[in-house]
Amino acid sequence: MIWTQKALPETSDVDSLVECLKASRPIASLLVQRGIKTFDEAKAFFRPDLSHLHDPFLMKDMDKAVNRINQAIQNHENILVYGDYDVDGTTSVALVYSYLKDIHNSTLAYIPDRYKEGYGLSKTGIDYAKSKNASLIICLDCGIKAIDKVEYANRLGVDIIICDHHRPGKNIPDAIAVLDPKQDDCHYPYDELCGCGIGFKLLQALHQKANKNFKMLIPYLDLVATAIGSDIVPITGENRILAYHGLHVLNQNPRPGFKAIMNIAKKDQFSITDVVFIIGPRINAAGRMEHGLHAVNLLTETNLSEAQEKAKTINDFNLERRDTDKMITQEALKQIKALKEEDRKTTVVYHESWHKGVIGIVASRLTETYYRPTLVFTKSGEYLAASARSVYGFDIYNALEASSELIEQFGGHKYAAGLTIKEENYDVFKQKFDDVVSEQIEDHQLIKKQIYDTELELKDITPKFYRILKQFAPFGPGNMRPVFRFNGLQDTGFAKGVGKEKEHLKCKLFKDKDPFKIDGIGFNLGQKLKHLDQKSKIDVLATIDENEWNNQVSLQLKIKDLKPHMLNA
Repeated sequence: MIWTQKALPETSDVDSLVECLKASRPIASLLVQRGIKTFDEAKAFFRPDLSHLHDPFLMKDMDKAVNRINQAIQNHENILVYGDYDVDGTTSVALVYSYLKDIHNSTLAYIPDRYKEGYGLSKTGIDYAKSKNASLIICLDCGIKAIDKVEYANRLGVDIIICDHHRPGKNIPDAIAVLDPKQDDCHYPYDELCGCGIGFKLLQALHQKANKNFKMLIPYLDLVATAIGSDIVPITGENRILAYHGLHVLNQNPRPGFKAIMNIAKKDQFSITDVVFIIGPRINAAGRMEHGLHAVNLLTETNLSEAQEKAKTINDFNLERRDTDKMITQEALKQIKALKEEDRKTTVVYHESWHKGVIGIVASRLTETYYRPTLVFTKSGEYLAASARSVYGFDIYNALEASSELIEQFGGHKYAAGLTIKEENYDVFKQKFDDVVSEQIEDHQLIKKQIYDTELELKDITPKFYRILKQFAPFGPGNMRPVFRFNGLQDTGFAKGVGKEKEHLKCKLFKDKDPFKIDGIGFNLGQKLKHLDQKSKIDVLATIDENEWNNQVSLQLKIKDLKPHMLNA
């Protein structure tokens, strides 16, 4: 693993913040690294304000979308709210469906079947809309590449509004309105919203057009925060504002569906990390193992006892998902070794019986193991479907685009994508993809990196320092939890391996003759115990967090990596 420090901030910028905020230098340095250089910028960062959200009508086609929806309401048309089957899609549908249902009874919700219809807007979904006499489909978290499907809907007399955040292709679907700030000719000030975020901007515009109080929209923000965390979009700009206030709703007044998940998880307060690792997998499991509509039904349920039953069902799906992805991961690892492909610059594996709902998770696990761009294929009807995952700094979407002559359909982001190919093209595509990646990727991108913010001394870890550090949350891409480097530390002599197989590392660290000592925990770092004899000094990369034990709360280092101390390193 390579340790890489973020670019050091300008000394003058740090000095200025120390002066105007009366902050410590480490805190000021962290802020400048995040682009915050003035008192007003710091205030906006620490106190995200809903009044700083952008005017939704700055988004291309927003006026067209609002006018068409209002027309449908006035004319008593049936509206179908359509979304993807993952967390971003199901929260988007729950958001827009529940809002419209309150003002327009003739509103329907639809999630495509992952296995029968595949990703995105489907002909089956459009046919369903037609059969229900729905003349308008609001398509959420998908649709930006659905040119043929939109043409099909147009021929049937069904209008489409697309609300998507994925990268567009060369052509844009001929829909009534296309809301996607990643379009070249869309000049909306922030283009990193998730699908649910785009849906929220649509509601904000509808609300604004009707001259209604914005505060009425705040209860919906728990859905938006869940999508932001689960879809791994940058928690900057508008996303930071929406996530900050959405977490407040989630923790102070959660909807019954979230309250039910909290009860199952035995948690009463959720951070964005809890959203990613507790809420997200359960909601995702519905679409992976059964049907995404289970998630929408849970998130729109208004009765807590009913929500408890729905949450239990979804929790069972998640337990099944865990077993399935563990088994497939083991099979994929065996396949890689059997094919003797450990030294390739890509990982591409396939088995016709692998569960389509978990291949994305398996791709992530394989990427962690071999750290290279990864595709996991399975049989999907007449085609092979794959989930793609990438490594830090490498754009897998561009690599797929360069291989597109062998792909039937693909879409996604820089680090994650989905695609389908013809079965007979698998071997040719696998070689082509490896050739493209080998040509584009740099050798250093195939080595795991741990990026850290700055060096810190143990004596800097005071209760006041940590109180301010906590206010950097919510953490995520663009504002990751600060990682610090500590040089020349020693263990007090009680370091040990913990866990069933001693796979984790527990220690207590100090420096030189300073009396201050702090506990450290390193998950999956049990093999590093050999570096922690009392006479040896080590360098450590770690975040700082709280550890609660026997009703006592203390600060600890959550160790990311450690190595023997290097003088002048």
